[in-house]
Amino acid sequence: MTILTQTSNSAPTALFLMGPTASGKTGLAIELSQRFPVDIISVDSALIYRGMDVGTAKPSREELALAPHRLIDIRDPSQPYSAADFRSDALREMAEIVRKGRIPLLVGGTMLYFKALLEGLSPLPPADSEIRAEIERQASEEGWEALHRRLEQIDPVSAARIHQNDPQRLSRALEVFMISGKTLTELTKIAGESLPYNVHQFAIAPASRELLHQRIEFRFQQMLSAGFEQEARTLFARGDLNTDMPSIRCVGYRQMWSYLNGETDYDEMVYRGICATRQLAKRQMTWLRGWPNITWLDSDRPHEALSSVIQVISA
Repeated sequence: MTILTQTSNSAPTALFLMGPTASGKTGLAIELSQRFPVDIISVDSALIYRGMDVGTAKPSREELALAPHRLIDIRDPSQPYSAADFRSDALREMAEIVRKGRIPLLVGGTMLYFKALLEGLSPLPPADSEIRAEIERQASEEGWEALHRRLEQIDPVSAARIHQNDPQRLSRALEVFMISGKTLTELTKIAGESLPYNVHQFAIAPASRELLHQRIEFRFQQMLSAGFEQEARTLFARGDLNTDMPSIRCVGYRQMWSYLNGETDYDEMVYRGICATRQLAKRQMTWLRGWPNITWLDSDRPHEALSSVIQVISA
């Protein structure tokens, strides 16, 4: 049984393994790493952060020893990381893997990262700290609702998509216009550079939403038992992190932050954390249902899932 990494007439092979949170992606990826010459690249906007292990369900030391994952623990929680950063890092790692005669296996649930990698990115301008500070000043004086009305005049398509209570995305849409003179809608229509690989795409998920919800609740309780609260307290005690940062907005951490701030009690934190994780899974499934060229796998039938992957990539 073989899988071609590259032929004289084709691009190199890459594998995508996508799925909602708690669907069993890591387990299947490790199984594949034991059977094929694949190297795993994490596609997860939470696993990039150091010191955020329990609450992100990061693969254990034993799992990472068995199947190392690239692009894990590459940022401090205080540092930004964008889809453009991911695409650059992933392309570099993929090229290195191919040079070694192996196959990139990209595993995760951050669908925006997969989309950026597969389709490329539109030419959005980089962040400008002075302009962002000016937007923040205006928001403090006028309120985000007023800035949202301004965006409606400039870019009604983006305004319809961005809620007035989403200051990060609202600020970015205004910033893009102030820097470039073009709207976010205009710039995102410009196609980026597509991925120069022959990609086999798989999505793994339970057969029913109820099963996925059960998995999510069970895993959240497992994380609490494994020390999630203490991990969050360690981050909280640093004093340089807050819920405006992408790291602390990760599901679970944001709810834990409210608990540590005294805004909610423990039971409410648990309830909100599970609900937020379910909402994340719903968004991921929405992405996946509209994603072309996917082979679907049932996470509750792991042997069949593995056989399906083997059949596709060995053809």
